[in-house]
Amino acid sequence: MTASLPRTMLHRLTLSLNRRSKNVASFIDDRQSLSKYVHPSLTIRRRDISSTAITHSYVPVVLESGATGERAFDIYSRLLRERIICVHGEVTDTMASLVTAQLLFLEAEAPEKPVYMYINSPGGLVTAGMAMYDTMQYIHPEVHTICMGQAASMGSLLLAGGSPGCRFALPNARIMLHQPSGGARGMASDIAIQAQEILRTRANLNLLYVHHTGRSLDEIEKVMDRDTFMDVKQAVEFGVIDEVLNKRPTPSEEEKK
Repeated sequence: MTASLPRTMLHRLTLSLNRRSKNVASFIDDRQSLSKYVHPSLTIRRRDISSTAITHSYVPVVLESGATGERAFDIYSRLLRERIICVHGEVTDTMASLVTAQLLFLEAEAPEKPVYMYINSPGGLVTAGMAMYDTMQYIHPEVHTICMGQAASMGSLLLAGGSPGCRFALPNARIMLHQPSGGARGMASDIAIQAQEILRTRANLNLLYVHHTGRSLDEIEKVMDRDTFMDVKQAVEFGVIDEVLNKRPTPSEEEKK
């Protein structure tokens, strides 16, 4: 009896493994046959999962505990609750769409409270930058601009376009001003039209810098002719910013101002 028991158990185990292997084989066959009817866009590949994970890892998530439990916010949404807008990267139509929407939302939420715009941008599209600039002037709240890293090209106009007395830069930031650039191709008449438009845009930008810096048109045209880099002290002297910030002001210090 004792000798036959292991043999019986071994036999049962063998039968069970055979049945399972057949089920696995049939499952694989069914999956391969069904794959013919699944659109490629609906399939999830390993590389898609990994790239998505990497993309999302660049935006930290903040957890907040409250009476109703925990809530998760991406870091930019959490900062928006503090009326902070980040203008980081190249000025594009996508960025302009997001920034203008945030400005309009914050005005609707509390028109008497200031908005804080942190800028670290190499510049970009003039039209996208003008959309953000015009919205900054359009809304009722004060817009405090703070340069961190750099504010170049259209980024410098956004920095200078903050509310008077509320334009700041961190100690190691840099500011760069220059005239708009562009290219054109096609018929001679079309090229002439594009060139005329660039000249009109340059004249308009020069007048905006005159307004925000208090400098003469001749001075602005000279600075804007080529790339002109400034450190924060030079930017204060030229009128692009009002003050260099070493530490973020406390709420009580901001109220005194």
